[in-house]
Amino acid sequence: MKKLMIVTVLISIFLLVSMLSFSASEKTTLNFLEVQTSPDRTVLLKKIISDYEELHPNIQINLISPPYEQAEQKATMMLNTNQPLDIIEVKDLQLKQFVSSKKLLNLESYLESWPGSKTLLPFTLESARVIDNTAYYIPELFYLKALFYRKDILEKLGVSDIPKTYTELFEVCKEITDPSNNQYGFAFRGKAWEYVYSDYVISTFLDDIDVNNIYKKTNGELVFKDPRYVEGLKLYLRFYHETAPKDSINWGSNEIVNGFISGTVPFLFQDPDNVVVFNKMLGEDKYGAVPLPVGPSGKAYFGINVAGLSIPSYSEHKKEAWEFIAYFLSPEVNSYFLKNYGALPIHSVTYETDPFFSTKVYQAWAYMMEHPETHVLVKYPMDSLKYVGWAKVHEADMQSLLLGKVTIEEVLNKWTEYWQ
Repeated sequence: MKKLMIVTVLISIFLLVSMLSFSASEKTTLNFLEVQTSPDRTVLLKKIISDYEELHPNIQINLISPPYEQAEQKATMMLNTNQPLDIIEVKDLQLKQFVSSKKLLNLESYLESWPGSKTLLPFTLESARVIDNTAYYIPELFYLKALFYRKDILEKLGVSDIPKTYTELFEVCKEITDPSNNQYGFAFRGKAWEYVYSDYVISTFLDDIDVNNIYKKTNGELVFKDPRYVEGLKLYLRFYHETAPKDSINWGSNEIVNGFISGTVPFLFQDPDNVVVFNKMLGEDKYGAVPLPVGPSGKAYFGINVAGLSIPSYSEHKKEAWEFIAYFLSPEVNSYFLKNYGALPIHSVTYETDPFFSTKVYQAWAYMMEHPETHVLVKYPMDSLKYVGWAKVHEADMQSLLLGKVTIEEVLNKWTEYWQ
């Protein structure tokens, strides 16, 4: 009897070990590369991943979080060398490059069968299909700039009215600029995708921008040699020379945000993902946001920047990867993620049911989206491979222009040639 009990116990242990081994061998690991990396955001992603793994014990997600400055290069390298990768965050700037090299999966069939697609904003679907009218990624968030301002600093400096035009903004910024007290007006961005900031100011001098390409007019001509464009560029240069710290020629995202938080520059163009940061660092009572100013045309042109999730075409776990993407992009999880991160959600239902995205500073973005007669949504030529290199070309030329090494005419001739 004793012998039988020992045998029974041994068999039970063997079966248990076998079951555990089988379970472990059945667990699928998904490699997920994020490119919008920041410490707080990575913690938030890990929380969402942990929740998903609890619901799906057979799935383990390995989050790869390179430093922000290296993330795009890391994404290109991993895809080009077919490194093990199942989910990848893709910026709109890199989408054409990855599609052309056939590194991203066509997601149309997944999108068609996904219940969550029924509540996506029309612009979400339009953004997903920006290349060849095919969804190679699904947007997870939108970045749309507004004009942030420091209530407390402006009150101290005697400014009571927030500018509604770029001319008014320049005059106010110039009036409050006092280098001897380290007080300036405008958070000028000289580095890293700075072309978006200059485009927003310069384009408002034209009333006939092609909404399908911010660098063309409705008659099909490029904008760069239009006299109105030249006037807009001159004003933008004055923002730097007369209202901004001289070292802002080297400022990127972190520097302009830090300048705003410190109060050195009380006016800032920035995306809604900064709302959470400003609430934490300043408090809601010390800052506000208003729609982008308009120019002489009476219009403000703006683009929406997108980051989305995709599946590498060579992934060995496409089904499992999509199931996580569908979870992450569901209205509930997307709302939770962006309330804590700050960017704009992808589902219409989120704006209808969650007051967080329709009150206070978010009213600035709501106004812009609801008034297309003054605030005009335009697209960048992302379907052109030239767009991939445009940020570096524009930055180098603008730096030379700001430093007086080239003339306006030389730069505009070069840009015209680039886009012809």
